[in-house]
Amino acid sequence: MPRSSSAGAKWPVRCARPRSGDSFCSHPDRRRAVLSLPLLFAVGRNARAEAYPARPIKFIVPWPAGGVADTIARITAEKLSTRLGQNLIVDNRPGASGNIGMAATAAAPADGYTLVLTPTNSLTVNQTLYKNLPFDTARDFLPLTILATVPNVLVVNRTVPANSVAELVAYARANPGKLSFASPGLATGAHLAGELLKVEAGIDMLHVPYTGIAPALNDVVGERVSLMFLGISSALPFIRAGSLRPLAVAALERSPLLPEVPLVADAGYPGFDVTSWYGIAVRSGTPAEIVDRLYRETAAILTGRPAAARLRRAGPQRGEEMGRHRRARQHQARIGGGRCSPSRAT
Repeated sequence: MPRSSSAGAKWPVRCARPRSGDSFCSHPDRRRAVLSLPLLFAVGRNARAEAYPARPIKFIVPWPAGGVADTIARITAEKLSTRLGQNLIVDNRPGASGNIGMAATAAAPADGYTLVLTPTNSLTVNQTLYKNLPFDTARDFLPLTILATVPNVLVVNRTVPANSVAELVAYARANPGKLSFASPGLATGAHLAGELLKVEAGIDMLHVPYTGIAPALNDVVGERVSLMFLGISSALPFIRAGSLRPLAVAALERSPLLPEVPLVADAGYPGFDVTSWYGIAVRSGTPAEIVDRLYRETAAILTGRPAAARLRRAGPQRGEEMGRHRRARQHQARIGGGRCSPSRAT
């Protein structure tokens, strides 16, 4: 007789030993349970994707407010917030040519609640030029997509006696060391473009790095620095005001924003292309369903007319395949050699 509890319920009875030849999956109920496991996992993944995001998302921008990177980030954040139903908080983390913001992202959990805007140098060039970085771009980041590409234009201030690249090169050769060029920081697209021009044209110019576009641009306009390569959107107001003179666009085709301005390649430097791109990335290890959701929503923004129009006004053009840009920028960094490197000691 099995023992009973005070409430009259029987104690559990041991299951019978399976007969010879039986297996776990031979029982119909057990077999159905096993076959349903993949479906249960899929349902769990979908439920997690639908629940995301459950709180605001941080969108780190490794550059100061007010520049092209910040503008692109804020346009994207506004539209992505609407599609995700959660706020995207733009968090500017400038410094060290974007490395501070990238390090902050690498230290965040891989849960989809920290995104990072990745300008050209942050994701592709800095790993080549800096030693002892607290992150590895290939290991720690998963690129989602390119948001936009921005062609750079070579501009000079009113004191530089040149109206073309050929005249600029002739003046630089006749006056070695007299010209200087600004950039928003070491290893940025503007820095790479200046170093590439020095190599290709065989001229000497002093590089003057700043911590962002605004101070660099102010000193070129203020005639304290001779020239710089600059995103067209940032240069246009000063070109129209007559305080900067455009000499050439550093891209493979002319810009519709400056259709009358030739290419650097037209001056005898074929393939001279230092177009900056801006992408969006998350931490490696972010759940695949969250990555897919972010990609789908970002792609929808890029194909939507309102956002596309705003990005065109900001100067960017629609992006190309990310890997090709990455390889091109790393190649340019190698061409520049030590000239682009902050002594490889930081």
